[in-house]
Amino acid sequence: MSVGAQIQRLRKQYPESTSAVLPALRLAQEEHGGWLPPEALREVAEALDLTPAHCLSIASFYDQFRLEPMGRTVIEVCTNVSCALSGAQQVVEAFERELGIDAGSTSEDGAFTLGSVECLGGCGWATVVAVDNRHRLRVQAADVPGIVEELRA
Repeated sequence: MSVGAQIQRLRKQYPESTSAVLPALRLAQEEHGGWLPPEALREVAEALDLTPAHCLSIASFYDQFRLEPMGRTVIEVCTNVSCALSGAQQVVEAFERELGIDAGSTSEDGAFTLGSVECLGGCGWATVVAVDNRHRLRVQAADVPGIVEELRA
């Protein structure tokens, strides 16, 4: 079944098409390999009688939507207040050094994407790092070389 047809089925569950935008974007992202290329935004827009610009405005607002291809391994560091006070910036910088990329980018070989996120919901266990959505708690900058070595193995 095409993405458009799946979105049409999804749309029927909502009283208005705009209410189906978030689940439709999630579906399109899954169908397009974990990100939303321009054609995915057009598919969602057409299926919901919206504009691609409207869909893009929503997709760009939420962290869970990706507008660029992601690496095979996605590393996200929480930088909210609790994590920031526990050394989140140093953790981000350690990942940047170990991976050779800046936060917000993907390695040239497509192996890693590194990002910072507003909150991973583990304020009592700061600094929280999510590796492919699996949380690691109380991460310090000194832990990063071992984490990267483990991920490369």
